[in-house]
Amino acid sequence: MNQTHTLAHNLRLALCCAGWPRKPFCMRPIASLLLTLALGATSVFAADLKIVRVMPDYHSADSFVRISEYFNNKENTGGATVLRTQPARRDGYYFLVRVKTTAPIEIAWIESQVITPTNPEPRTDSFAVSLPKIGSQVIKLGLTGTDWSDAKAVPVAWKLRFLSADGKELATEQSFLWSKPPGPAVAVK
Repeated sequence: MNQTHTLAHNLRLALCCAGWPRKPFCMRPIASLLLTLALGATSVFAADLKIVRVMPDYHSADSFVRISEYFNNKENTGGATVLRTQPARRDGYYFLVRVKTTAPIEIAWIESQVITPTNPEPRTDSFAVSLPKIGSQVIKLGLTGTDWSDAKAVPVAWKLRFLSADGKELATEQSFLWSKPPGPAVAVK
């Protein structure tokens, strides 16, 4: 033990005699400022968002009720971000989206486009979302209430786009049928 302590002491003396800075790095204002700006700039510009998976499915209002809700009358989302077209209604068609981020994203937009079985024109909805954590996060995006009233219906095709606050596309995911070109019109006799 004593030999290790002596070696460390001698190394410290050698570094000080060689002109090694005696002030800690944080006490150097210009160097600290430059390091802070450099790290801050990389975290702002390197914010990367990846859609890991999308699982679309219909959920009844009862599937969202948790035991804790009976005690405090507040919805328990289980850590997921829940966004609905009609916030007062829970029943509807949801897209469970798992995303992975490399930096916090304060403001982003999710644009959903859905072609329903009853309308060939896509229905477009936009939601503001904040992704404050780094890593994996779950978002439940729902077409609820009268926006999706048939529990047995499924979308013909869908597309989800994540946009930054300035409108730049961060990530996109779509169903197989969304990418298919429209076929020739069939004449009905």
